[in-house]
Amino acid sequence: MRFHSPQKLKTIAELIGSEFVGPEDFEVLGTNEIHMVKPGDIVFVNHPKYYDKALNSAATIILIDKKVECPEGKALLVSEDPFGDFNKINTHFTRIYNFTEELHDAEIGEGTRIHSSAVIGNNVKIGKNSLIFPNVVIGDRTEIGDNVIIQSGTVLGGDAFYYRKLNGNFDRLISVGNVIIENNVEIGNNCTIDRGVTDSTVIGEGSVLDNQIQIGHDTVIGKKCLIASQVGIAGCCVIGDEVTLWGQVGIASGNKIEAGSVILGKTGVNRDLKKGTYIGMFAEDFKGYLKKEVKLRNLK
Repeated sequence: MRFHSPQKLKTIAELIGSEFVGPEDFEVLGTNEIHMVKPGDIVFVNHPKYYDKALNSAATIILIDKKVECPEGKALLVSEDPFGDFNKINTHFTRIYNFTEELHDAEIGEGTRIHSSAVIGNNVKIGKNSLIFPNVVIGDRTEIGDNVIIQSGTVLGGDAFYYRKLNGNFDRLISVGNVIIENNVEIGNNCTIDRGVTDSTVIGEGSVLDNQIQIGHDTVIGKKCLIASQVGIAGCCVIGDEVTLWGQVGIASGNKIEAGSVILGKTGVNRDLKKGTYIGMFAEDFKGYLKKEVKLRNLK
């Protein structure tokens, strides 16, 4: 998430009541998750296991639960509760409506048709000649391109599935990102595409999604991908252009699939994949899998 205007380190520290390390006028441009950070971003970390990753990331402001040596050119915000203070910063700069208020500020392009039963949030943009079927829900800040088809029951921009365990309960990391649907995308019935926690969940131009597909927060799907029914993609994944995912494929969080790959039905993806065709619980190379099966069947 980028702030509407640059902020100063001291201003952010005062907002959350934290100590800071670095010049008080150190520039802060926004917040982001560790997978997505850019210079000027705040990233939070609350476990020693991940200190080095956060401190050495592209983020230049680290919201951390312990005072440590600050890398050159960076700044620290030292907080007793980085997770909670990350939420406080995000919701200070992005108002959360959750359909409790209607601003009636959607921008709708010429030739776009929206069924009367569709529900549209605030700060939504929809391009030209798109078609929104009955009972579609479009959350705040969603951006939809031209010539897009979204079929019945699909939800764009629901909350990210991102929690911590706190005092025996689950505490949500509040989602202030959005969903971007590029031009010429088709989305089937009863799909759910979560908005980014601090960035965008993106469906690339020309991609086609079947029914009952779940796409997690901050995942980026490339152009002209084909995704069959009941695929589940966790958060922060990157799917290259012209990837085909067949029915019931499951992809774990933070993994990348190279452009042009084919993932056959019921395959589980738990690591980054180079271009190829894959099958099986742990995404084996398809040709290697067939050779293994032949050998097993020939055992006496």
